[in-house]
Amino acid sequence: MKTESLMIGKMKEDINKLDQAVEMLKYSLQKCREIGIKTDYSLEELDRFESLTSRFARTSDIYTQKTMKGIILILREESGTFIDRANLFEKLEISDAEDLKLIRDIRNEISHEYKTEDITEIFEAVIEYSDKLIEIIERTKKFIEKKNLIPDNNGFSVPSVD
Repeated sequence: MKTESLMIGKMKEDINKLDQAVEMLKYSLQKCREIGIKTDYSLEELDRFESLTSRFARTSDIYTQKTMKGIILILREESGTFIDRANLFEKLEISDAEDLKLIRDIRNEISHEYKTEDITEIFEAVIEYSDKLIEIIERTKKFIEKKNLIPDNNGFSVPSVD
């Protein structure tokens, strides 16, 4: 079926984008963990955290807006809102719906020009939930493999997240 092969092709493309985003997120996460959470940051440290928050937002967008929607399309499930998708992923035992909602809330906070006095709270949340996001992505990829949503053809296989 042509439509299904297009969906699978799009999913492969999205997984590859997600893999690249995760690698950059991991890099920034490691650099920011070395800096640590504190009350005052140098400009260079703020730059590192800005990269981390941006990469967190990008990775969560790719996951929630592309990967989750792609899986739902391939499974032919109904889920119009983000909350519907989060609840479905909990039902499928991929992730906890509350974790997905919190990740989405942090992403929204990042994209809405957070206030300077909230900056440390955002940095703490991003560090904590980056690990959770990476874990959810790993479980999602295992789900894709288990359900064979992306057949291993044309040399493509879904690599696992380290």
